[in-house]
Amino acid sequence: MAIRLLQHRADDGTRSVIAADGDNAAFVPGVASVRLLAARAIEQGVTLAEAVAACGSGDTVDLAGELAAGRLIAPIDHDDAAHVLLTGTGLTHLGSAEGRDKMHRAAAEAQTQTDSMRMFLEGVAGGKPPAGETGQQPEWFYKGDGTQLVAPGAPLMMPAFAQDGGEEPELAGIYLIGPDGTPFRLGLCLANEFSDHVTERHNYLWLAHSKLRQAALGPELLVGVPPAHVQGTSRIVREGVTLWEKPFLSGEDNMSHSIANLEAHHFKYDLFRRPGDIHIHFFGTATLSFSDAVKTEVGDVFEIAAAPFTLPLRNPLGRALAAPVVVRAL
Repeated sequence: MAIRLLQHRADDGTRSVIAADGDNAAFVPGVASVRLLAARAIEQGVTLAEAVAACGSGDTVDLAGELAAGRLIAPIDHDDAAHVLLTGTGLTHLGSAEGRDKMHRAAAEAQTQTDSMRMFLEGVAGGKPPAGETGQQPEWFYKGDGTQLVAPGAPLMMPAFAQDGGEEPELAGIYLIGPDGTPFRLGLCLANEFSDHVTERHNYLWLAHSKLRQAALGPELLVGVPPAHVQGTSRIVREGVTLWEKPFLSGEDNMSHSIANLEAHHFKYDLFRRPGDIHIHFFGTATLSFSDAVKTEVGDVFEIAAAPFTLPLRNPLGRALAAPVVVRAL
């Protein structure tokens, strides 16, 4: 089994990295963050797994207990949140067009196909090019910087003006840009991309607005070759009772684009290859409670779980207080 890396913050604020292999987990001596560990691996020309092995093994850890205690934070971050970029791609999974197409068809009755369906079918036709080639360009969106990243267990907060707060269970690729501008994929995380689907449904051109929301990563960073097939469960729990539950699929076997193609189209832009930056790129999903007419409420808990990740990602839904902004002329 591939190793998983986690970030730990003790009650006194001390930070550490944990390496897990199967059911065994232990602190990585002398390392305070995954970012610094990855930077060391890049400098030494070794893999993350090799960098971990070179550190040796510290005290063992009860991962479930540390998660329950709130001591596991997001598995990647940066001292300066402005150097973390949250982005993503949509319509990348087999079946992902169905919900989106339903959402937008009412506004496009005269067309034989909505733009969403056309984009999805173009991805099916050209999203998995031969190795070394670049295929069809996917949909792309921006979610914000590192201030939008929520820890496992912390609330996902809708803005006061939001019309909806809906889960999106998926995988996210985690990247560090090396000193020469080379993007290095550190691994994959379980993720809740969290969007405002009511806003998006009103007009497809509001997709950009609907994506400017927080997001959460599961506590584990899965290192190594991405699994081709990931099967998990997404559920919403309201007052202790499961309100909605559905399986979801990810990994390239279930996608219309290869991960390499999504990466090629993201990192083709010079501004996304700035040395030292962290990129969290969400790969999309085909499973949404919104497609099943679920209306979420403040206090609902989103729960996403999938092997080979061993810990679930749980986040309650909250709503921020209104904070009017006044623009002043100078």
